[in-house]
Amino acid sequence: MDTFYAIKQGQGHTFDTRGKRLMVTKLVAKPLTITQVKNADKDGYAALQLAIGEKRRINKPLLGHLKAAKVTPAYIKEVRMKRSSQREVGEVVEVNDVLHVGDMVTVSSTSKGKGFAGGMKRYGFSGGPRTHGQSDRGRAPGSIGQGTTPGRVWKGKRMAGRMGNETVTSKGGQVVFIDKADQELWITGTIAGAKGTVVKITKVGEREFPGLLTGRKKLDLQEELAASEAAETEAQEEATEEAKESAEQPKEA
Repeated sequence: MDTFYAIKQGQGHTFDTRGKRLMVTKLVAKPLTITQVKNADKDGYAALQLAIGEKRRINKPLLGHLKAAKVTPAYIKEVRMKRSSQREVGEVVEVNDVLHVGDMVTVSSTSKGKGFAGGMKRYGFSGGPRTHGQSDRGRAPGSIGQGTTPGRVWKGKRMAGRMGNETVTSKGGQVVFIDKADQELWITGTIAGAKGTVVKITKVGEREFPGLLTGRKKLDLQEELAASEAAETEAQEEATEEAKESAEQPKEA
C-alpha cells in the first residue's frame, strides 16, 4: 500500500539541519480504518476501502455497510492494490505504515471553488481599453473567434466560466516530518484546497533528507545556529593553540 489520506490543516515553514528554509503544508494524519476489502475473484479488482474522519449522523444504508468496521466516517475513499490484500475489515492503517520521512510523494486534492468568474480572474486576461469612452469594455474578454469561417467558437476557447473546485495534482513533494502522537504530517510545497480538504498522498520514491533543525513544532533557529557557531569558534581556537605550541617547540638537530 503506497497511498494515504489526510486532512489539510494549513501552511507554514520550517528549516532543515543545513539552515535551508522549507515551505511546508501541515496535514492531520489520523488513522484510517478499513471498511471493505475487495479482491479480483469477487469484485474484479483488488482494493481497500478506507474510512476518513468522523461523522455523527450517517444514513441507514451506509450504516449497515459500516457495521462490521464499527466506524462512522466523514469520507470513504478507495485505494487500488496491485494484488489482493491480506488485511481484514476493521484494521487500522497508521501513517507510519505507509509514509516515512524522506519519501517523495504526489499529492491530489480539490481546489477552492470560486464560482462563476470572468476571463480576467480566471485566466489573467488584461482586459480592454479604459479610455475614449470605453466605459463597458474594461473587463471584457475581447474577440472570441472569426466570422464566416469557421462560423463558430473553437472548442476549448478560454472564456468566463466556473472557476476552481477541480482536482489538482502536485508533484515533487517530500515528507519532512511525521508526528504519530499528535497525528501530524508535513509535506514540502503547497497543496490546493481550503482547510479541512481531504488530501490523497501517493508515495512515488525516496530521497535523502538531512532532517529538520529540531524535531519539535516550535523551531528555534537562532539558538541552534548560535550553538553551531560557538562550537566552530571553539574548534578553531583549539587548532590555533595547537599550531602555536608546535611552533614553539625546539626542532631536533
